[in-house]
Amino acid sequence: MSKVKTSFFCQNCGTQYAKWQGQCNACKEWNTIAEEIIQKQEKVAWKSEPTSSSKAPRPLKINEIDSTQEVRMDTTDGELNRVLGGGIVPGSLTLLGGEPGIGKSTLLLQISLKLPYKTLYVSGEESQKQIKMRAERITPNSDNCYILTETKTQNIFKQIEAIQPEIVIIDSIQTLHTDYIESTAGSISQIRETTAELIKFAKETNIPVILIGHITKDGNIAGPKILEHMVDTVLQFEGDRNHVYRILRSLKNRFGSTAELGIYEMLGSGLREVSNPSEILISHKDEEMSGTAIATTMEGMRPLMIEIQSLVSTAVYGTPQRSTTGYNAKRLNMILAVLEKRAGFRLGAKDVFLNVTGGISVDDPAIDLAVVAAILSSNEDIPVTKGFCFAGEVGLSGEIRPVNRVDQRIQEAEKLGFNTIFVSKYNKIALKNTGIKIELVNKIEDVASILFA
Repeated sequence: MSKVKTSFFCQNCGTQYAKWQGQCNACKEWNTIAEEIIQKQEKVAWKSEPTSSSKAPRPLKINEIDSTQEVRMDTTDGELNRVLGGGIVPGSLTLLGGEPGIGKSTLLLQISLKLPYKTLYVSGEESQKQIKMRAERITPNSDNCYILTETKTQNIFKQIEAIQPEIVIIDSIQTLHTDYIESTAGSISQIRETTAELIKFAKETNIPVILIGHITKDGNIAGPKILEHMVDTVLQFEGDRNHVYRILRSLKNRFGSTAELGIYEMLGSGLREVSNPSEILISHKDEEMSGTAIATTMEGMRPLMIEIQSLVSTAVYGTPQRSTTGYNAKRLNMILAVLEKRAGFRLGAKDVFLNVTGGISVDDPAIDLAVVAAILSSNEDIPVTKGFCFAGEVGLSGEIRPVNRVDQRIQEAEKLGFNTIFVSKYNKIALKNTGIKIELVNKIEDVASILFA
């Protein structure tokens, strides 16, 4: 047995130090550095059997490397498949993060119950009876899902050898610990060591592993930042527990795009895939109200129709308020300045509140034109005509700039029954004989004259 080694780690960011100090040089936090045992013995938890035919890898010319695409494992969940880039890659490590109670465990348990592969679901937070009660709400029966309540990695690997699963799910990485690191579960060194053991297992057996990770109060995945660098894919499960809709985003993906997005609806029987999110992001009301406009946005390759709500009122206090939900506050201030300077609308002494419905956040600049329409509609107290939608970026000189993938946006608007879409006249539109009227505009004044003529 080797000598016990210790080191000092920042509990906030994971930076390692040779000795204790009051402030972390990396994250500038005070009193977050603690001593942890980093080596107890030199044995590793997962060790593959050596073979006589094993050879050291040799370098290959790039044109000699097999370029056939990796066969992916279908999760039977269309939204998750889209976010992952087509399914689970064998031998990959995926990390799923999200707020407590948002539905991470429900999502992975629901998938493991429906998978056609033998799945081992390891839980360090719930008992087998608790998991069984939740599973009965989701799926009455499953022959491929095995439940194990264990936190020691050595015992988990023994069960894996006995069961021979095709997919392993860990709930959660913060609860695991190994005998070879003498510190509490959830500490920096334990998270790093247990993740390294799981990576070695996944790469040598070609069995994919999915980890659930906690997040901090700042919204970042808890534990050392190196945890996100070690895994192949990082997914974020977002949403408000007071709303029924959940959004699955990809923050890192070595096997696909990070621009894709999946939407779920939380029900008593589990999470339901939302195949057409535009319908849930647009409220259905009988009477027209001022201050609302419909924008076409892109999330990855998927076009979405979202509703922008605005409220413009006279400022009661000295300083006007600027408040946004789901939209960049600095960009709102820029648009208000353009409306004031270039278009002549007096909004400097008025409160402006902006909201993107559905609880989602949008960074696409193509919704600028809908933001302008909603603000002017509320200011004039004239509703935007039903059936109008918008796709355009607003420049600092008040011009309407072209946006990408305009043809897909137009097709989505037509599919949902809109009769007019406002786009920049500089957009090159390849569509012919569309059933929707395409209104080409150049400046904000052109839009205002059509909407409020």
